[in-house]
Amino acid sequence: MEKKHPTRCVIFDCDGTLVDSEILCNQALVNIFTRQGGQLSLAECIANFQGGKIVDILAETKARTGVTTSIDELEPMYREECRQLFEQYLKPIDGIPELLATLEAKGIDMCIASNGPVFKMKHALGLTQLMPYFEGKLFSGFDASSWKPDPDLLHYAAMHMGYRLQDCVFVDDTVKGIQAGINADVPTFHYNAHSSVGSYLPPQVTTLSSMLALLDHIEPA
Repeated sequence: MEKKHPTRCVIFDCDGTLVDSEILCNQALVNIFTRQGGQLSLAECIANFQGGKIVDILAETKARTGVTTSIDELEPMYREECRQLFEQYLKPIDGIPELLATLEAKGIDMCIASNGPVFKMKHALGLTQLMPYFEGKLFSGFDASSWKPDPDLLHYAAMHMGYRLQDCVFVDDTVKGIQAGINADVPTFHYNAHSSVGSYLPPQVTTLSSMLALLDHIEPA
């Protein structure tokens, strides 16, 4: 039987890991770039999406579509489009409400380390009734001045939670997120949903076909 990681805190990514937002975020890209005259399909967006800073994602999408609208104009359009789509369609990832309740019952702490801003996390978590688990535990690349795949955001989250990183595990669904976990040398779990992560993953990364499966790999420290 596989040895479980003694865990004091689970560090989660937010979009695509806790809330089922990746399709909606990609649809927001399609919507705003189409309005600017770009040719972009949802399938193409998903195939190219690897997480990261929104300014980088917008710049890459501009390059693919030939849209000339500035990123300073595109970013607020994108944020507003996401907000509207979230209000209509956002749900938790399957199994997340049960997983968070179980972690809380076991005394395992939890927080979020996201490349996105705190206001976006609060909006998503509020819409999905997950916010009570994460009050005061939201850590953004904008606050840490470091974005995945750099490991500093994970160090920042663990430090502010009061834990050593080796007492934590990290869960993400994107290429850049997985790389951040590897770079931080923290036990890393890849939630394999809409991600473009390939079939090869380093041995320190464990793939989860469902979020509840995380419970098979960790135990209270």
